[in-house]
Amino acid sequence: MRIIGGEHGGRKINPPSKMPYTRPTTDIAKEGLFNMLQNMLDFETLKTLDLFGGTGAISYELASRGAAALTIVEKDEQMFSFIKKNIEILKIDNIKAVKMDVFKYMLMCKEQHDFIFAGPPYALTNIDDLPKCVFDQKLLKSDGIFVLEHTPRNDYQEHPYFYRIKNYGTTVFTFFIQP
Repeated sequence: MRIIGGEHGGRKINPPSKMPYTRPTTDIAKEGLFNMLQNMLDFETLKTLDLFGGTGAISYELASRGAAALTIVEKDEQMFSFIKKNIEILKIDNIKAVKMDVFKYMLMCKEQHDFIFAGPPYALTNIDDLPKCVFDQKLLKSDGIFVLEHTPRNDYQEHPYFYRIKNYGTTVFTFFIQP
């Protein structure tokens, strides 16, 4: 796994060999995602929220590109420790790592964000609750973007805040925009 662009571009991150619930976003899909985002967002002003942080790869990319304030939520102890270790190695001082269940976090979160990314385990049975919770809890600022990573079997094109979809084989990114 590597950081694709920005200050830390090219740095390799070696995730733990056994990650029972974590499926890192492939470099090809991540590169495609960030190519799209760089035309949609001003990274230096972003307040971000990374749900189901996993290896932390999405937050490292955001930090590497200069995001102003980052929050990453991960409940698995092994992955949370891995994220904390990499935050120190990369010397990212504007990131807050939270060890907590994502849905509990969203219900208690009182902050709004410019960009939210959720890369849940593909086996998550209540994945369809994620867009509902993001918008019901008003976690996005006006014109904020929420990206949900999922498999082709999920379809959110009828969601009222649906914006676009980008498919990378078994990895699909659905974009939502807060009006």
